[in-house]
Amino acid sequence: MNIIEPISQTQLFGLNQYFNDLISLNNNNKLPNKILLSGQKGLGKATMAYHFINYVLSKGEQFEYNLDNYKINEKNQTFKTILNQSNPNFNLIDIDSEKKFIDLNQIRELILKLNKSSFNQKKRFVLIDNIEFLNTNSINALLKVLEEPTNNVHFILINNNKKILPTLLSRCINLKITLSNKQSLDIIKNLLNIDLSEIINSDIINYYSTPGYIYNLILFGQKNNYDLANLNLQQFLRLIIKDNHYKKDTSSKYLIFNLIELYFSKINHSVSENINFEYSLFLKKISNSIKFNLDDESLFMEFEDKILNG
Repeated sequence: MNIIEPISQTQLFGLNQYFNDLISLNNNNKLPNKILLSGQKGLGKATMAYHFINYVLSKGEQFEYNLDNYKINEKNQTFKTILNQSNPNFNLIDIDSEKKFIDLNQIRELILKLNKSSFNQKKRFVLIDNIEFLNTNSINALLKVLEEPTNNVHFILINNNKKILPTLLSRCINLKITLSNKQSLDIIKNLLNIDLSEIINSDIINYYSTPGYIYNLILFGQKNNYDLANLNLQQFLRLIIKDNHYKKDTSSKYLIFNLIELYFSKINHSVSENINFEYSLFLKKISNSIKFNLDDESLFMEFEDKILNG
Protein backbone atom coordinates (compact mmCIF):
# COMPACT_ATOMS: atom_id res chain seq x y z
CA MET A 1 0.00 0.00 0.00
CA ASN A 2 1.49 3.33 -1.08
CA ILE A 3 1.50 6.52 1.00
CA ILE A 4 -1.31 8.83 -0.11
CA GLU A 5 -0.49 12.52 0.29
CA PRO A 6 -3.29 15.15 0.30
CA ILE A 7 -1.68 16.96 -2.64
CA SER A 8 -1.97 13.87 -4.87
CA GLN A 9 -5.32 12.48 -3.65
CA THR A 10 -7.60 13.01 -6.65
CA GLN A 11 -10.82 11.63 -5.10
CA LEU A 12 -12.62 13.37 -2.24
CA PHE A 13 -14.51 11.15 0.20
CA GLY A 14 -16.87 12.00 3.05
CA LEU A 15 -16.47 15.79 3.15
CA ASN A 16 -18.87 16.63 0.33
CA GLN A 17 -21.12 18.92 2.37
CA TYR A 18 -18.23 21.06 3.66
CA PHE A 19 -16.81 21.16 0.14
CA ASN A 20 -20.17 22.26 -1.30
CA ASP A 21 -20.38 25.04 1.30
CA LEU A 22 -17.01 26.41 0.14
CA ILE A 23 -18.09 26.23 -3.49
CA SER A 24 -21.33 28.05 -2.71
CA LEU A 25 -19.40 30.86 -1.01
CA ASN A 26 -17.03 31.11 -3.95
CA ASN A 27 -19.76 31.08 -6.61
CA ASN A 28 -21.69 33.80 -4.77
CA ASN A 29 -18.58 36.00 -4.42
CA LYS A 30 -18.66 35.58 -0.62
CA LEU A 31 -15.51 33.51 -0.15
CA PRO A 32 -13.60 34.83 2.89
CA ASN A 33 -9.94 35.59 2.24
CA LYS A 34 -8.92 33.90 5.51
CA ILE A 35 -10.40 30.47 6.26
CA LEU A 36 -9.45 28.18 9.13
CA LEU A 37 -10.28 24.48 8.64
CA SER A 38 -10.34 22.98 12.14
CA GLY A 39 -10.70 19.37 13.22
CA GLN A 40 -8.84 16.22 14.24
CA LYS A 41 -5.73 15.36 12.27
CA GLY A 42 -6.51 12.85 9.54
CA LEU A 43 -10.03 13.97 8.67
CA GLY A 44 -9.01 15.02 5.16
CA LYS A 45 -9.00 18.80 5.70
CA ALA A 46 -5.91 19.38 3.56
CA THR A 47 -7.22 17.03 0.85
CA MET A 48 -10.46 19.02 0.73
CA ALA A 49 -8.47 22.26 0.50
CA TYR A 50 -6.54 20.96 -2.51
CA HIS A 51 -9.80 19.89 -4.17
CA PHE A 52 -11.39 23.29 -3.58
CA ILE A 53 -8.32 25.10 -4.92
CA ASN A 54 -8.35 22.89 -8.00
CA TYR A 55 -12.08 23.53 -8.48
CA VAL A 56 -11.49 27.30 -8.50
CA LEU A 57 -8.25 27.44 -10.49
CA SER A 58 -9.16 24.81 -13.09
CA LYS A 59 -12.27 26.71 -14.23
CA GLY A 60 -12.07 27.19 -17.99
CA GLU A 61 -9.14 24.81 -18.35
CA GLN A 62 -9.18 21.50 -20.16
CA PHE A 63 -10.11 18.62 -17.82
CA GLU A 64 -11.47 20.97 -15.16
CA TYR A 65 -12.71 19.73 -11.79
CA ASN A 66 -15.43 17.03 -11.92
CA LEU A 67 -17.95 18.28 -9.39
CA ASP A 68 -20.42 15.46 -10.03
CA ASN A 69 -17.90 12.90 -8.78
CA TYR A 70 -15.81 15.15 -6.48
CA LYS A 71 -12.73 14.26 -8.50
CA ILE A 72 -9.62 16.03 -9.78
CA ASN A 73 -8.61 15.06 -13.31
CA GLU A 74 -4.95 14.02 -13.32
CA LYS A 75 -4.60 15.48 -16.83
CA ASN A 76 -5.58 18.93 -15.60
CA GLN A 77 -2.88 21.61 -15.88
CA THR A 78 -3.60 23.17 -12.49
CA PHE A 79 -3.27 19.78 -10.81
CA LYS A 80 0.05 19.10 -12.55
CA THR A 81 1.56 22.49 -11.72
CA ILE A 82 0.49 22.34 -8.07
CA LEU A 83 1.98 18.86 -7.85
CA ASN A 84 5.35 20.03 -9.21
CA GLN A 85 5.24 23.30 -7.21
CA SER A 86 5.19 25.59 -10.25
CA ASN A 87 1.66 27.03 -10.11
CA PRO A 88 1.83 30.87 -9.91
CA ASN A 89 -1.54 31.02 -8.14
CA PHE A 90 -0.71 28.60 -5.33
CA ASN A 91 1.70 28.69 -2.38
CA LEU A 92 2.13 26.00 0.28
CA ILE A 93 3.54 26.54 3.75
CA ASP A 94 4.15 23.42 5.83
CA ILE A 95 6.65 22.15 8.37
CA ASP A 96 9.92 20.92 6.92
CA SER A 97 10.54 17.25 7.82
CA GLU A 98 13.96 18.21 9.19
CA LYS A 99 12.69 21.01 11.43
CA LYS A 100 10.53 21.33 14.52
CA PHE A 101 8.66 24.49 13.47
CA ILE A 102 7.44 26.48 10.50
CA ASP A 103 10.09 29.18 10.68
CA LEU A 104 10.22 32.88 9.93
CA ASN A 105 12.11 32.48 6.65
CA GLN A 106 9.22 30.47 5.17
CA ILE A 107 6.82 33.35 5.89
CA ARG A 108 9.28 35.91 4.54
CA GLU A 109 9.60 33.96 1.29
CA LEU A 110 5.81 33.84 1.06
CA ILE A 111 5.58 37.63 1.49
CA LEU A 112 8.07 38.16 -1.35
CA LYS A 113 6.04 35.91 -3.65
CA LEU A 114 2.75 37.63 -2.78
CA ASN A 115 4.24 41.04 -3.51
CA LYS A 116 4.97 40.02 -7.08
CA SER A 117 2.37 40.79 -9.72
CA SER A 118 -0.07 38.07 -10.65
CA PHE A 119 0.36 36.39 -14.04
CA ASN A 120 -3.39 36.19 -14.56
CA GLN A 121 -6.70 37.35 -13.13
CA LYS A 122 -7.39 34.15 -11.20
CA LYS A 123 -7.59 33.97 -7.43
CA ARG A 124 -4.36 33.21 -5.60
CA PHE A 125 -4.31 30.71 -2.75
CA VAL A 126 -1.98 30.23 0.21
CA LEU A 127 -2.39 26.89 2.00
CA ILE A 128 -0.77 26.71 5.43
CA ASP A 129 -0.87 23.16 6.78
CA ASN A 130 -0.22 22.11 10.40
CA ILE A 131 -0.41 25.64 11.79
CA GLU A 132 0.30 24.32 15.29
CA PHE A 133 3.96 24.27 14.16
CA LEU A 134 4.12 28.03 13.60
CA ASN A 135 6.55 29.51 16.13
CA THR A 136 6.22 32.94 17.74
CA ASN A 137 8.22 34.79 15.08
CA SER A 138 6.49 33.13 12.14
CA ILE A 139 3.06 33.77 13.68
CA ASN A 140 3.81 37.46 14.18
CA ALA A 141 5.00 37.80 10.58
CA LEU A 142 1.95 35.91 9.32
CA LEU A 143 -0.43 38.12 11.31
CA LYS A 144 0.87 41.19 9.47
CA VAL A 145 0.14 39.50 6.13
CA LEU A 146 -3.33 38.47 7.25
CA GLU A 147 -4.16 41.97 8.46
CA GLU A 148 -3.52 43.45 5.01
CA PRO A 149 -3.84 40.61 2.49
CA THR A 150 -2.82 41.24 -1.10
CA ASN A 151 -5.76 41.73 -3.43
CA ASN A 152 -7.42 38.51 -4.60
CA VAL A 153 -5.31 36.31 -2.26
CA HIS A 154 -7.09 33.70 -0.13
CA PHE A 155 -5.50 32.01 2.87
CA ILE A 156 -6.59 28.51 3.94
CA LEU A 157 -5.12 27.44 7.28
CA ILE A 158 -5.27 23.85 8.57
CA ASN A 159 -5.67 23.48 12.34
CA ASN A 160 -5.49 19.96 13.82
CA ASN A 161 -7.59 20.81 16.89
CA LYS A 162 -4.64 22.42 18.65
CA LYS A 163 -4.75 25.58 20.72
CA ILE A 164 -3.90 28.61 18.60
CA LEU A 165 -3.40 32.27 19.43
CA PRO A 166 -6.67 34.23 19.76
CA THR A 167 -5.13 36.93 17.52
CA LEU A 168 -4.77 34.37 14.73
CA LEU A 169 -8.19 32.83 15.32
CA SER A 170 -9.92 36.22 15.33
CA ARG A 171 -8.67 37.03 11.82
CA CYS A 172 -10.15 33.90 10.23
CA ILE A 173 -13.54 32.39 9.48
CA ASN A 174 -13.39 29.08 11.36
CA LEU A 175 -14.96 26.08 9.60
CA LYS A 176 -15.10 23.13 12.01
CA ILE A 177 -14.83 19.71 10.34
CA THR A 178 -16.18 16.53 11.96
CA LEU A 179 -16.90 12.96 10.87
CA SER A 180 -18.88 10.20 12.54
CA ASN A 181 -17.26 6.83 13.22
CA LYS A 182 -19.26 5.32 10.36
CA GLN A 183 -18.16 8.06 7.97
CA SER A 184 -14.51 7.53 8.90
CA LEU A 185 -14.73 3.77 8.33
CA ASP A 186 -16.60 4.28 5.05
CA ILE A 187 -13.89 6.66 3.80
CA ILE A 188 -11.17 4.08 4.51
CA LYS A 189 -13.16 1.37 2.75
CA ASN A 190 -13.62 3.61 -0.30
CA LEU A 191 -10.04 4.88 -0.25
CA LEU A 192 -8.43 1.45 -0.04
CA ASN A 193 -11.23 -0.68 -1.51
CA ILE A 194 -10.93 -3.20 1.32
CA ASP A 195 -12.95 -4.95 4.02
CA LEU A 196 -11.41 -3.33 7.10
CA SER A 197 -12.32 -6.21 9.43
CA GLU A 198 -10.08 -8.54 7.42
CA ILE A 199 -6.89 -6.56 7.95
CA ILE A 200 -7.19 -4.81 11.32
CA ASN A 201 -8.52 -5.82 14.73
CA SER A 202 -11.31 -3.52 15.92
CA ASP A 203 -9.69 -3.56 19.39
CA ILE A 204 -6.92 -1.24 18.16
CA ILE A 205 -9.23 1.28 16.50
CA ASN A 206 -10.59 4.08 18.64
CA TYR A 207 -14.25 5.04 18.11
CA TYR A 208 -12.99 8.56 17.35
CA SER A 209 -10.18 7.48 15.00
CA THR A 210 -9.95 9.55 11.84
CA PRO A 211 -9.54 8.06 8.35
CA GLY A 212 -5.94 9.31 8.25
CA TYR A 213 -5.11 7.68 11.59
CA ILE A 214 -6.59 4.32 10.53
CA TYR A 215 -4.81 4.53 7.19
CA ASN A 216 -1.44 5.24 8.86
CA LEU A 217 -2.06 2.41 11.33
CA ILE A 218 -2.59 -0.04 8.45
CA LEU A 219 0.47 1.34 6.65
CA PHE A 220 2.56 0.96 9.83
CA GLY A 221 1.43 -2.66 10.24
CA GLN A 222 2.22 -3.57 6.63
CA LYS A 223 5.60 -1.84 6.69
CA ASN A 224 6.65 -3.79 9.79
CA ASN A 225 4.95 -7.10 8.89
CA TYR A 226 2.55 -6.98 11.84
CA ASP A 227 -0.61 -9.08 11.54
CA LEU A 228 -3.00 -6.38 12.78
CA ALA A 229 -6.04 -8.58 12.18
CA ASN A 230 -4.88 -11.02 14.86
CA LEU A 231 -3.35 -8.69 17.43
CA ASN A 232 -5.36 -7.14 20.25
CA LEU A 233 -4.39 -3.76 21.68
CA GLN A 234 -2.29 -5.11 24.55
CA GLN A 235 -0.38 -7.51 22.30
CA PHE A 236 0.24 -4.79 19.73
CA LEU A 237 1.58 -2.34 22.32
CA ARG A 238 3.94 -4.94 23.77
CA LEU A 239 5.25 -5.71 20.30
CA ILE A 240 5.90 -2.15 19.12
CA ILE A 241 7.54 -1.15 22.43
CA LYS A 242 9.70 -4.30 22.32
CA ASP A 243 10.77 -3.37 18.77
CA ASN A 244 11.75 0.15 19.94
CA HIS A 245 9.58 1.98 17.40
CA TYR A 246 9.49 5.05 19.65
CA LYS A 247 13.20 5.52 18.82
CA LYS A 248 12.77 5.33 15.05
CA ASP A 249 10.70 8.36 14.02
CA THR A 250 8.28 10.93 15.38
CA SER A 251 5.20 9.54 13.61
CA SER A 252 5.75 6.09 15.17
CA LYS A 253 6.15 7.66 18.60
CA TYR A 254 2.89 9.59 18.27
CA LEU A 255 1.15 6.41 17.08
CA ILE A 256 2.26 4.65 20.28
CA PHE A 257 1.10 7.57 22.41
CA ASN A 258 -2.35 7.36 20.78
CA LEU A 259 -2.51 3.61 21.36
CA ILE A 260 -1.51 4.04 25.01
CA GLU A 261 -4.29 6.58 25.53
CA LEU A 262 -6.71 4.15 23.87
CA TYR A 263 -5.50 1.40 26.21
CA PHE A 264 -6.20 3.57 29.25
CA SER A 265 -9.67 4.47 28.02
CA LYS A 266 -10.53 0.78 27.52
CA ILE A 267 -9.45 -0.33 31.00
CA ASN A 268 -10.70 2.77 32.79
CA HIS A 269 -13.96 1.15 33.92
CA SER A 270 -12.43 -2.07 35.24
CA VAL A 271 -9.77 -0.85 37.68
CA SER A 272 -9.75 0.62 41.17
CA GLU A 273 -9.75 4.32 41.95
CA ASN A 274 -6.10 4.24 43.11
CA ILE A 275 -4.95 2.60 39.89
CA ASN A 276 -7.00 5.09 37.88
CA PHE A 277 -5.15 7.89 39.65
CA GLU A 278 -1.82 6.29 38.66
CA TYR A 279 -2.99 6.06 35.05
CA SER A 280 -4.02 9.73 35.13
CA LEU A 281 -0.53 10.69 36.25
CA PHE A 282 0.97 8.59 33.47
CA LEU A 283 -1.23 10.29 30.87
CA LYS A 284 0.02 13.63 32.17
CA LYS A 285 3.59 12.43 31.68
CA ILE A 286 2.74 11.53 28.08
CA SER A 287 1.22 14.95 27.51
CA ASN A 288 4.32 16.68 28.93
CA SER A 289 6.62 14.48 26.86
CA ILE A 290 4.82 15.55 23.67
CA LYS A 291 4.52 19.20 24.66
CA PHE A 292 8.12 19.69 25.78
CA ASN A 293 9.78 17.11 23.50
CA LEU A 294 11.23 15.22 26.50
CA ASP A 295 13.24 12.01 26.47
CA ASP A 296 10.58 9.30 26.49
CA GLU A 297 12.46 5.99 26.60
CA SER A 298 11.99 5.68 30.37
CA LEU A 299 8.32 6.59 29.89
CA PHE A 300 7.69 3.64 27.56
CA MET A 301 9.69 1.31 29.81
CA GLU A 302 7.62 2.40 32.80
CA PHE A 303 4.40 1.85 30.85
CA GLU A 304 5.44 -1.67 29.86
CA ASP A 305 6.68 -2.61 33.32
CA LYS A 306 4.04 -1.07 35.60
CA ILE A 307 0.92 -1.07 33.43
CA LEU A 308 1.09 -3.61 30.61
CA ASN A 309 2.73 -6.20 32.87
CA GLY A 310 1.33 -4.86 36.14
